[in-house]
Amino acid sequence: MSLPPLHPALRATDPELAELILAEEQLQATTLRLIPSENYVSAAVLEASGTVLQNKYSEGYAGRRYYEGQQNIDQVERLAVSRAKDLFGVEHANVQPYSGSPANLAVYLAFAEPGDTVMGMALPMGGHLTHGWGVSATGRWFRGVQYGVRQDTGLIDFDEVRELALKERPKIIFCGGTALPRTIDFAAFADIARESGAVLVADIAHIAGLIAGGAHPSPAPHADVISTTTHKTLRGPRGAMLMSREEHAKAIDKAVFPGLQGGPHNQTTAAIAVALREAAQPSFRSYAHAVVANARALADELLARGFDLVSGGTDNHLILMDLTPKDVPGKIAAKALDRAGIVVNYNTVPYDPRKPFDPSGIRIGTPSLTSRGLGTDQMAAVADWIDRGVTAAGAGDEDALAAIRSEVAELMAAHPAPGLTG
Repeated sequence: MSLPPLHPALRATDPELAELILAEEQLQATTLRLIPSENYVSAAVLEASGTVLQNKYSEGYAGRRYYEGQQNIDQVERLAVSRAKDLFGVEHANVQPYSGSPANLAVYLAFAEPGDTVMGMALPMGGHLTHGWGVSATGRWFRGVQYGVRQDTGLIDFDEVRELALKERPKIIFCGGTALPRTIDFAAFADIARESGAVLVADIAHIAGLIAGGAHPSPAPHADVISTTTHKTLRGPRGAMLMSREEHAKAIDKAVFPGLQGGPHNQTTAAIAVALREAAQPSFRSYAHAVVANARALADELLARGFDLVSGGTDNHLILMDLTPKDVPGKIAAKALDRAGIVVNYNTVPYDPRKPFDPSGIRIGTPSLTSRGLGTDQMAAVADWIDRGVTAAGAGDEDALAAIRSEVAELMAAHPAPGLTG
């Protein structure tokens, strides 16, 4: 196995690690990546992530640092902040959070005290750990109450959400999650938050790119605070942002630094700035709409093959499948599909009778395949591979999985991934 010319220093210093990175590049190039929280960043984002900005420490904010020599760093951060504000139509943006979970922790620090009641979607229903779930610090340090979805429809019942909010009077209400295949009604959540006296936080980590591209409604007119990662559908580096109305700017900034973090990762800030510039282009708008079109087409093809989809389909980039009717557990299916070159994650479905580490479902999405240029015409083939793969998983048919992997690799070769060296 030889290394590409872009890694000569790494090859010379640490060939063992360099080989692992090359192996990962080849894996990403040859497999069909359907995990909805993954994507391909551009070569420009990759380059920005690996610059000499790595060398600089920059505690504080632009114009208010605790270290000297910030002439360029301040401009980089201001550029990222300005682009975030313009792209999402917000009054304030903080681009320093290291990732989504610390960003959400900063929200708690800004608006609540330990022991306060907070409200979010239950993790088994599609929410996130940091929305007050018990095994998270947010559920241990705060009193978390959870809402869910209706068992018959897989949709949020806003009458139940309102009743819970008025009964519990949370300081913070989170909307958004990690396995929600339907459009989030930010206006309905905002009405409930106002009536119950809560701060509304829209966690758009999964759908930020769809919002930026106009393929999902924006929470900006409704939410007090917007939390998001910068990867996933936004196609940036693994970082995060907090956005808010100006009245909350000071509380948010103080919570991030010095409340939770020291110096920001300047190389990530630069890569965020690049991704935000890319997301402001007309081509990204086309991409965001193509992600949704592909997901809907894929959902239709899966339904036609007898798969049970939570809520009956999707409005965004994500599909949650309950494999109970197929009589194949989610974990077994996910691992078999991985051997077939189709990368998914096993996932709990609402009201799942199985344990979280061995659940009934798998979660798939279309951001990565759309970045490679696949369109709705290819979704029948993708659904067929999934169908054949799940059947093979149930039968223990490794030959069938190997045949699928060969077919997948052939299609991937015809659609090179952005940012990969070869």
